[in-house]
Order: sequence, then structure tokens, then C-alpha cells
Amino acid sequence: MTITERTQNNITVLRLEGDVMGGPEASTLNEEINRLLDEGKLQVVIDLEPVKRMNSSGLAILINAMGTYKQNGGQLKLAAPGSLVHNLLKVTRLDSYFEIYDSVDAAVTSF
Repeated sequence: MTITERTQNNITVLRLEGDVMGGPEASTLNEEINRLLDEGKLQVVIDLEPVKRMNSSGLAILINAMGTYKQNGGQLKLAAPGSLVHNLLKVTRLDSYFEIYDSVDAAVTSF
């Protein structure tokens, strides 16, 4: 998994690419989330469009990121999950835990 960061309308957008399967990736995303919080970036969209596969460990990464943001007064939203990832979020009922948008633009506009 690779993570790229950009800013759109003063909202931080993290684009995850590849497979989100846990392991070292969890540390990488957790470090990125903590860095953003330290920098005072409290509104974040995670762009899932390029994510090809995700398992339960990958879901745990997103859940932990959301929990960290909520504890620190921030907001984290998901954008553009592919059908496989969207179905995984739906089956696990995490679609009611996260705010999920069809596009990054829609997620950014929702803030």
C-alpha cells in the first residue's frame, strides 16, 4: 500500500493505493494519521478508489484511524471505494460507522 497526500479546498486527502491488508501498512497509516493530527489537520478524506483488495486487518486500519480522529476532535470520511471494498464495508456493517461518498469531491464538499 502506498499513501499520497494532497489538499483540496483546505481538506486533506489521503489516497491509498494497492492492497490494504494490515501488517506494516497499519503502522504506516497510523503514523500518517498521527502526523496529520500533530499538524492540526482535523478534516481528512481517505480516497479508496485505487484500493484493489482489503481484508479484516485492512478494515481494522480504517477503524483505528477513525477512532483516533474522533478522539482528537477530527473528522475522517471515506471516498470512492470500489465495489469489492464497498461490499466489504456493507457486509461488516461498517457503512453505518463511516461516512462514505461516491467521489473525493463529494466527500470534500460534505465538510
